[in-house]
Amino acid sequence: MAIRAKHVQPAKTAAIEETKKILGNYKNYIFADFRGLSVEQISKLRGSLREKDAQLKVFKNSFARIAFTDLKIADVSDYLTGPTAVTLVKDEANEVAKVLFDFAKDVPALVVKGAVVDNEVYDKDKIEAFSKLPGKKQLIAMLMSAINGPARQLAATLQAYVEKKEKEGGAAPAEAAS
Repeated sequence: MAIRAKHVQPAKTAAIEETKKILGNYKNYIFADFRGLSVEQISKLRGSLREKDAQLKVFKNSFARIAFTDLKIADVSDYLTGPTAVTLVKDEANEVAKVLFDFAKDVPALVVKGAVVDNEVYDKDKIEAFSKLPGKKQLIAMLMSAINGPARQLAATLQAYVEKKEKEGGAAPAEAAS
C-alpha cells in the first residue's frame, strides 16, 4: 500500500489524477517488465497492440498504485515493482495477452508479470493460459458455423426434394397448395 504524505505537491496530485483518468477508461490491465527492449521493439509492440484496440503505457509505479486503489481495482502492487509497462485493454483481453506472449517469444526481454481481467487478478501462468483461449469474436464465429451447418444441409435437402418432384412431373409442394 502506498504511503500518502500529508502535504502532496500539486504536480503529483495532477499526475495521479491523470493516471486515474487514463486507467478508468479501461477494464483490463496486463503488466509486463520491459527492461532491455529497444525503442524500435517497443514501437513495434505498440503497433501490434493498437491493432487489438489496446495501448501500452508506462506510469510511475507509486502513482499507478494510488490510482488503482482509488479506482477500487484489485490490489496489483506486487506487479508494480521495477520498470513496468501496463497494457490497457478495453475488450478481448485474451487476444491482447496472446500478442504479448507471442512478442515475448521473439523478444525474451519482455516478461509478462500478471494481469487484472474483469477485476480479477491473474498471475503469469493464469494469464498465459487465458491467452490460449479463443476470443469472443472467434467463439461467435464458431457458434454461427455450428448453427449454419445443419441449417444449410436442411435447405439443400429440401431443394433436392423439390427438384426431384419437378422432374417426376408433379407440382412442387408450394404450387400444389395454391
